[in-house]
Amino acid sequence: MPLFDTHAHLTSDQLSDNLDQVLSNARQTGLVGMTAIGTGPDSSHACVQLADRHDDVWASVGIHPNDCKDSTESDWQRIVALASAERVVAIGETGLDRYWDDSPIEVQREWLAQHIELSFETKKPLVIHMRDCESDILEMLHQHQRDGQIIGIMHSFAGCQETADQCLSLGMYISFAGMVTFKKSDDLRAVAATIPADRLLIETDSPYLSPHPKRSQRPNEPALVEYTARCLAETRGVTFAELSQQTTENAQRVFGLSF
Repeated sequence: MPLFDTHAHLTSDQLSDNLDQVLSNARQTGLVGMTAIGTGPDSSHACVQLADRHDDVWASVGIHPNDCKDSTESDWQRIVALASAERVVAIGETGLDRYWDDSPIEVQREWLAQHIELSFETKKPLVIHMRDCESDILEMLHQHQRDGQIIGIMHSFAGCQETADQCLSLGMYISFAGMVTFKKSDDLRAVAATIPADRLLIETDSPYLSPHPKRSQRPNEPALVEYTARCLAETRGVTFAELSQQTTENAQRVFGLSF
């Protein structure tokens, strides 16, 4: 079945030393696409280079909220320059994080606003990180929407039903990672069951969040997105084939891909 991992940190040290095998495993599992996610100028540049070498890898460029306090205008200009590259399909990983709080929240807000503006300028979707900050994210999205819309993906969604509904009302996609498969994630699976079929995405967030029943496998890798897809199919009462096809079509649509 065709699968698309919409969020993988393929240039992470945990994957890069064995990347050829990681990509081979993904292809053998049925993946037809992966988005390599940048978290700063260096990793974003590496993601673009990786995408240039592999027809089934695309890139997203941005500065992670936990890193933005140490980022400079020069760093941002590198992201802006990379954003126009042919195989860059998204802007981010951006967003807000009150769990680690490595960067002051007001600094995070400033950088998120810049990413949102770049998304509109490039007409490429945002990849949004949200941790312990649902109300903050919603405030920012509503503040910066244009004509009631924000183009983007709520990555590794772990929020409540109200947050999902508001993001959907803005036109966003909701992406689920390994957390939705965990035994104690009944509430998250209940939210996942309500997402419209044409707004649902799957991801690994590798090398993090290995899905059940592979939680002991470290690092996580794109091939394991199959387990998230199977969990969501069961949760939503559809076949694995149907969910795989639908989420792959959704990934193609949000990233503007045709293959």
